[in-house]
Amino acid sequence: MKKRIVSIFTNDTDISLKNRDVLMKKLIDRGYETSDEYSADTELIICIGGDGALIRTVHSCNFPQCPIIGINTGHLGFFQEISPDNLDAFISDYEKGEYSIQSLSTVKAAVVTEDGVRDSHLGLNEILIKGRHSYSIHLGISIGNTPIERFSGDGILVATPAGSTAYNYSLGGSIVDPRLKLLQVTPIAPMNTTAYRSFTSSILLPAELSLSVTPESSDDIIFIVNDGMETGYSGVIKIEVTISDTHVQLMRFKNYDFWNKVKTKFL
Repeated sequence: MKKRIVSIFTNDTDISLKNRDVLMKKLIDRGYETSDEYSADTELIICIGGDGALIRTVHSCNFPQCPIIGINTGHLGFFQEISPDNLDAFISDYEKGEYSIQSLSTVKAAVVTEDGVRDSHLGLNEILIKGRHSYSIHLGISIGNTPIERFSGDGILVATPAGSTAYNYSLGGSIVDPRLKLLQVTPIAPMNTTAYRSFTSSILLPAELSLSVTPESSDDIIFIVNDGMETGYSGVIKIEVTISDTHVQLMRFKNYDFWNKVKTKFL
C-alpha cells in the first residue's frame, strides 16, 4: 500500500506547536505518515501559523506542486483556511474530497547586471524594487515595449492578486479577486512635482504584458524584495517583471468565499 505522507510546518509558537502535536496524532491514527520536511512523495502540506508562516513554507518547499492548506494560529490569517477547533472536520472533508484547489499565480523578477549576473526571484505576494534605505530612486518604467514614465520615489511594488491584500493594500492599492490573472504595480512614496512626474496610483497589467524597469544610474544599489526576502544588486542594467508559470495550489473548503473573507478580515 502506498504511503500517504503529510508534511506539517509550523511557526514554532506555543499554540502552533500544541496544535501540531494534536494534528499529528489524529493523522497517524488514521493511517497517515507525517513529516517536518517536504518530498516528492508528499500528498499534502499543512502549515500551522499565520500568513507569514504559510509564505515561508511555500518558499522553503520551493513552490511545491502538491496542495497546501493553512491552520490559523496567527493574526489575520488571510491565506489560512482552518481554525484549530475544526481539525476533525478538516480531516473528514479532506478524505471525502470535499474541497477545491485555488491556483494562485506568482510574480517573477529577472535581474540582469553589468557583471553578467542573471538572477530571478519568485514571489507569491509581491516583488518590491527599491533603492538604499532612506534614498529615493529614479527608474525608467516600460510596459511591454512602450516607455511609460520616469519614476521617482521610494520604489515600486508589483503584486499578484493574492498579494493585493498584503503590503499592496497598505500602500493604497486595490484588492483584486485571485481568480483574475494580472499584476498590479503600486508606487511607493512617488514624487509628483514640477521636477518629477510619477504615477500616484496603481496600474493593472494583463497577464501577457511584462514590466521593464531600468535604473537611471548603474551606480545605484537596487534591492529586490520578494515576499520580504531582500537581495541587493549593483550595476543593474534591467529588471523584467512578469507573471510566472509557477502556481501555488491552495486548498479551500466548501464554505470558502473570497469576498466574504475580505469582509470578515478588513471590515
